[in-house]
Amino acid sequence: MTPNLKPEVSICIVSWNVADDLRACLASLQRQDNSPTAEIIVVDNNSSDDTMTMLENEFREVITIANPENRGFAAATNQALQRSRGRYLLMLNPDTLVPADGLSSLVQFADTHPKAGIIAPKLLNPDGSLQYSCRRLPTLTAAIFRNTLFGKLFPRARSAADYVMSEWDHDSVREVDWASGACLLIRRETYEQLGPLDEGFRWGSEDVDYCVRAHKAGWQVLYTPQPAITHAIGRSSDQAVVRTIITAHRSMYRLHAKHFARNPLIKPAIWGGLWLRAGLLIADWRVRQAISVVRAWFKRLGRGVGP
Repeated sequence: MTPNLKPEVSICIVSWNVADDLRACLASLQRQDNSPTAEIIVVDNNSSDDTMTMLENEFREVITIANPENRGFAAATNQALQRSRGRYLLMLNPDTLVPADGLSSLVQFADTHPKAGIIAPKLLNPDGSLQYSCRRLPTLTAAIFRNTLFGKLFPRARSAADYVMSEWDHDSVREVDWASGACLLIRRETYEQLGPLDEGFRWGSEDVDYCVRAHKAGWQVLYTPQPAITHAIGRSSDQAVVRTIITAHRSMYRLHAKHFARNPLIKPAIWGGLWLRAGLLIADWRVRQAISVVRAWFKRLGRGVGP
């Protein structure tokens, strides 16, 4: 990481109360082999943990921006993108681990695919299994069956599987509709043409929106199986589940209204359907929480019983 030279890659990370994950992510970036010149920009959304102290004490080379409030993912990412100087801009979640050849592989791939405005590497779960990070454009039926009670009742419904492209092994280069914003390499020219992320998406769907905008502007969104980035989903969002569900569904509606609302008469139905879905997800989460509490209570009770 050479601060005095214009970097090839600007790594843009938004954090919120994930100091341990962020530490591991930054450590993985320090272990890069044959790394292109890079700068790291961390925007912290008013964390209440020791994130800022950790950055100051352990990663002084990192450029930090401390927000006095939680501005949301898109707005905070834009702060990093606007501060960046790199030829490529890497949106990276703090709960990721980049392999030693990660940055060099991404830059080499981007250099040999000049029509790709956005490049998405393979994502793996912490246990090494494939994370379905590439998606087709969202549909109403996919929303109905993905991660919902209806999906559990009708496990063979194809809509959710088609949405996450589960029929594909993810071992080949492929153009995709969109990919997870957990790790996206954006070409500088693409960013300058498209502009910043839409801050109307406070959390969720901003990555879909940006990929759709890239396609409309004539750029490819390319998936590559190399490198493989480890991503632990939801480290920040798990801290505020109900608020995250509500915010994500607001973003889903904004995405539909912005790009897919060919018939304005169905907007109220979409709005109602999304809020019904949000309500069901919140109810499901509360039930699971209650079950966990009861199980923990019985477990403690069982430990207290005996001669």
